[in-house]
Amino acid sequence: MRAACQTAASILDYLTPFVKAGVTTGELDRLCMERINELGVKSATVGYAPPGYPPFPGSICTSVNHVICHGIPGDKVLKNGDILNMDVTIIQDGWFGDTSRMYYVGEPSILARRLTETTYECMWLGIDQVKPGATLGDVGHAIQQHAEKQGFSVVREYCGHGVGQKFHQDPQVLHYGKPGTGVKLEPGMIFTIEPMINAGRRELRTLADQWTVVTRDHSLSAQWEHAVLVTDTGYEVLTVSPGMPAPPAIINKA
Repeated sequence: MRAACQTAASILDYLTPFVKAGVTTGELDRLCMERINELGVKSATVGYAPPGYPPFPGSICTSVNHVICHGIPGDKVLKNGDILNMDVTIIQDGWFGDTSRMYYVGEPSILARRLTETTYECMWLGIDQVKPGATLGDVGHAIQQHAEKQGFSVVREYCGHGVGQKFHQDPQVLHYGKPGTGVKLEPGMIFTIEPMINAGRRELRTLADQWTVVTRDHSLSAQWEHAVLVTDTGYEVLTVSPGMPAPPAIINKA
């Protein structure tokens, strides 16, 4: 599981220098698929079709600006000022590695940068709640409280999930909640924490392709995702990599 998560994170590191104005999301998908093949692993998303969905065509989700999640790569050209989330899931030796991160295309607006940084802080504040005996409500509350304090909103319809030898499994990890409620955490659990935070209202809609989810008010949205293991004493983040930013200063590592 550690190896699969590290491979997924390394793919996002590899793609970083290609994220620039003039590149299409389809080109990023092609580069991702080439890298997956070079590494001898499999894409978990190409052809993925949960009930009620058509097969997903890409090796990554590319969600730009007001796209919350599940953006389909294609002919969209990235331009200066865009913010982009790339979400990759691979299968290595039967284990699923799942992670996503935000990228700036050129220089972002003040709002785009603040949203992206706040969302990163939200993810880490959620992660920092993870330890045996804590609850998923503790995780969700930490995320929700920080996002709303900054004037942003938390998407409710999509959540983190257990991950291992299946892509999506229990528990569901909500990014909002009340302390002390929900599933109690135990050593050995592995799940993603992947808050989707909107600059405007939390309402969303799904486009005609049945995958792409956007903010209803067309406001910007950001997301970061790590896979986290509950250890005997706390947590281990499985998807850290050299290209990922360090934990934010708001996290007390003492």
